[in-house]
Amino acid sequence: MAAAAPEAAADVAPSATLSVYKAARRIKRRASTLYNALRSVAEDAAFVAEVAALWPSLPLVANLRCGLWYAPPRAFAATCYFKSTDGHAGNWSFSTARLNLHLALLAGERGGCIIVDSTRRGKRFPDSMSKTIPIWCSVLNRAIERHRLRALRKSVEVNYQVSSTLLNGDAENNSDLSNWDSSVHLPVWVLGTEKNAIEGRIDEWTDQFESCGADINSLAIGLQKPLRPLWISQRTRIWLNEVPELESWDFTPIILISTSASEAVATQRMSSEFSWHYIPGAGDDEESWARGLTPTLFWKHSYDLLDAGPDHCNQLVADIVEKDRVYRSQRGEHCPQITSKSLKSLDAAKCNDDQTSETWAMNLDPCTSTMDAQCSNSGLPLFWIGTSNLAVSSTFQVGDALVGVDCILNCDSTSKLPSNSSENSYLELSIVGSKDDRFSLMRNLPKAVDFAKRNLIAGRKILVCCQNGEDISICVALAILALLFDDNGCFDYGNYFVKRDVTKLEMRKRLVFICKFAVNARPSRGNLKQVYGFLSSQKEQLLCLT
Repeated sequence: MAAAAPEAAADVAPSATLSVYKAARRIKRRASTLYNALRSVAEDAAFVAEVAALWPSLPLVANLRCGLWYAPPRAFAATCYFKSTDGHAGNWSFSTARLNLHLALLAGERGGCIIVDSTRRGKRFPDSMSKTIPIWCSVLNRAIERHRLRALRKSVEVNYQVSSTLLNGDAENNSDLSNWDSSVHLPVWVLGTEKNAIEGRIDEWTDQFESCGADINSLAIGLQKPLRPLWISQRTRIWLNEVPELESWDFTPIILISTSASEAVATQRMSSEFSWHYIPGAGDDEESWARGLTPTLFWKHSYDLLDAGPDHCNQLVADIVEKDRVYRSQRGEHCPQITSKSLKSLDAAKCNDDQTSETWAMNLDPCTSTMDAQCSNSGLPLFWIGTSNLAVSSTFQVGDALVGVDCILNCDSTSKLPSNSSENSYLELSIVGSKDDRFSLMRNLPKAVDFAKRNLIAGRKILVCCQNGEDISICVALAILALLFDDNGCFDYGNYFVKRDVTKLEMRKRLVFICKFAVNARPSRGNLKQVYGFLSSQKEQLLCLT
């Protein structure tokens, strides 16, 4: 019996010596269940609907990807892409790869817009709303102000014989420009030192914006009032009888809704049947909790999922996702199953669903015409890039996108498109993202460019597609445009490329040209680096030949 005591002590030791940190992590993991996340998303979505109802004429816009969870897909007029990293303290930047010019034009057309996002950190607003979007508004406002000043000066120089009528007109134009607010508007919680540092770099970012080839003239025509951000969270007080009319503002409002409730709000909540734990910013980082569920699938089955309760939610999600995977597979799409990681908990009996390794599928809703990550398509199956005879799209939409397309360049490593065409009209390249293979895109670009050149010479229209239509296909189209087209977007067999040097500024201009038409473009930094490396190597080969 004495010998059994040490063995018993050894069995108890692991749990007895559990550190406070590990215990806290396990408790947090138990609270972050799938049902809690979906219930939190639904509650925050109700808040978004209340705010949107205050200004029903303003379009609702989701900041990718988190914002897509907080309203049904049909409620969103568009999407945008502002990264919090561009607003982190000491790392502020204005990204010419994420200009979101379609958002500014939409706001000018509709009198403003409402952007939805959330954050899991202990902040009321993510940095994308606190600083990235205010910087974006200020840069665009200042660029428009400069553009109008240049136009005014040019008009005065042409009409050097100034009449009294011209003087009165110039006075009116000068009055409009003097009322044009291009300063930085930041929320009150941003420190003064940080605000001063940001203000000191606005002119530099405006210079970058002007040099990247963006269509500032269209912005100047579309925006009659300067852009200005406004912030609304669940702690904001709005008197319903004093909601201002849009016409009363001397600016174009960019209303920023942070859906997350503050930490002061009770996290443990009750419904009519179930108790659940509120998770701030539950829609963030969906790969870690959604188990293959997408925003579109969630909103299609939201009532069933929320009524299922914590005990049956995981299994119901598995059934929904699996049925959708089977549907996609029957259509010839490549929808592989993946194994979710097992989740440890303190109570094995109660959390058995979290500990069991189950199979889930990453897929889409078969009853909708667009992907969750492609709401910016506005229902369009593809985007034609000007008059270049090039189009970009997702492989999930190619079935509906073949009208007017002569040949397909498929860059999706996970989807094999059914094709009865010859090798001259269909090319399949298994290109993966830069995180999986840093040189996958660069290795395949020579074949892609050769395929495009042959078909462009023959006058054929080419569709470049990848899995989401936002990254790899955009980068392939960028390489084709840079190598085979001039700066006006006209096919010239590569003559312009031979005469000009390969610079990042030149490549940035081409990317801005593509983003003007493909508003959902979100090329990754790693893939853009590969395009630049490919173009540089092509230029070196030409120099060696000469």
